[in-house]
Amino acid sequence: QVQLVESGGGLVQAGGSLRLSCAASGRTLSNIPKGWFRQAPGQEREFVAYINWRGWTTYYADSVKGRFTISRDNAKNTVYLQMDSLRPEDTAVYYCTATDRVGWPPTKADDYRYWGQGTQVTISS
Repeated sequence: QVQLVESGGGLVQAGGSLRLSCAASGRTLSNIPKGWFRQAPGQEREFVAYINWRGWTTYYADSVKGRFTISRDNAKNTVYLQMDSLRPEDTAVYYCTATDRVGWPPTKADDYRYWGQGTQVTISS
């Protein structure tokens, strides 16, 4: 059974930074693409960032481009999301995800097979 466990969420002021981590267990996911989605109250889950299994290719939502950075450490079976210049509109539950294959652009939640339980990120103004 695959488990993805996110950590690193919390409450920060606008302009601050957070680093989310997502560790996989139960099966090595070091050789498949991974991503991050988020869901704010009353809104649909939206794509945030994607990284291919080697870490050579990344893709970001326009709303976070230039502020967020996705990376991975395959030796640790972990993916990260560095979030800088945070804004109140970034407030959401952030979900780590992984999949064996994904379409392009890699923005559809239905394309992702494995999901974490989510971690809350709250940005105060």
